[in-house]
Amino acid sequence: MKKSLIATILAGVFATSANAGIVIPAGEWTLDINGNVNAFANYTKAHGDNAITGGLAARPDSRGENKAMGINTGLLPSWLGFTGKTRQNDTDVEFTISFQPNVSDNSRAGDELAPLNRQAYVSFGDKSWGSIKLGKDLGIFASDAILNDMTLLGVGAGAGVSGATTTLGGIGSGYIYPAWKGQIAYTTPNMNGLQATVGITNPNQASANQLNQDRFGLEGKVSYTFDAAGVTTKVWTSGASYKVTPATGSEYNAWAADVGANATLGKFGLTGYYYRGEGAGTTTFGANGVDASGNRRDSDGYYVQGTYALPTKTKIGLAYGKSNLDKANGSDSDSLVDYNERYTVGAYHPLTKHLNLVAEYNRVESQAHSGATNKSDTISTGAILFF
Repeated sequence: MKKSLIATILAGVFATSANAGIVIPAGEWTLDINGNVNAFANYTKAHGDNAITGGLAARPDSRGENKAMGINTGLLPSWLGFTGKTRQNDTDVEFTISFQPNVSDNSRAGDELAPLNRQAYVSFGDKSWGSIKLGKDLGIFASDAILNDMTLLGVGAGAGVSGATTTLGGIGSGYIYPAWKGQIAYTTPNMNGLQATVGITNPNQASANQLNQDRFGLEGKVSYTFDAAGVTTKVWTSGASYKVTPATGSEYNAWAADVGANATLGKFGLTGYYYRGEGAGTTTFGANGVDASGNRRDSDGYYVQGTYALPTKTKIGLAYGKSNLDKANGSDSDSLVDYNERYTVGAYHPLTKHLNLVAEYNRVESQAHSGATNKSDTISTGAILFF
């Protein structure tokens, strides 16, 4: 069966086969309690105060203050997951339920935000024929993009005053958010490193204020992991397609596809990723995907990331990402975002086996089709504990 999401994150970010969690035998079941706690102090300074639809760079507040401080959860929310596994009638059976409290607050009482609930699924299968998952979990399309993003251990873009449940990391500046979706998905067995997943998802992911949808969303991916000349490499491609019936305007199909690779040689790691779509918009799937008349906008984006583990075991990383959004036609608004761009420099130090100290610098630039530009700089420092 599949690893827990926390173990998958550890394996992706640290390039290990780490098995996170507190394992408890319970009769016919094995229970795995897993998760993380993280918090970061963030300092953000905004440069420019232009109204850019879809722009991610921070802006000054209503009084013109361009500096913001906050203590916030990072890209990965604090997490408490419960996974149970058993084998019955030659079938592996698993369930996962999780919820995500947060450090963020922006009210006098300090407890305004409700926790998230991102996972609730059951899966069953066997290594001979694969597995089937039913419930809510991370989306299939673009999942490898976020799981290989080094800012999962930190903040990335989207920091400012506390009050957001999570920050953005590289979402919207290199890849589209895979989101957490109700789904029924089939994953093949691992065939010497080759594996595929296909699934149907809730059809209401691509647009707000929809009418009834007459087709499920379709998502899938194929990945291949191999070792050659001491280099461990994973390559993948994934895609998503949604039929959208908005409250006004014509029906349209929104789609996106991507390709990515991650390679590890000793203490070096390198990740490259690219996506493009029509009607898929930017940042979250479907956001700003069409103009006021329902004409689809083209979008694409990419990120590159390099990491190196120092002799002190501190991992340093450098990443650059950019997401582009085209106009639908000549009458589209000039205030629409043309691109969101991000530079990240990070240091991630394992103080203990489970506790990591994190420091990041992020520069975000948003430019409209008019040429108007906003920029923001964020310095973050904090810690993340996995268990």
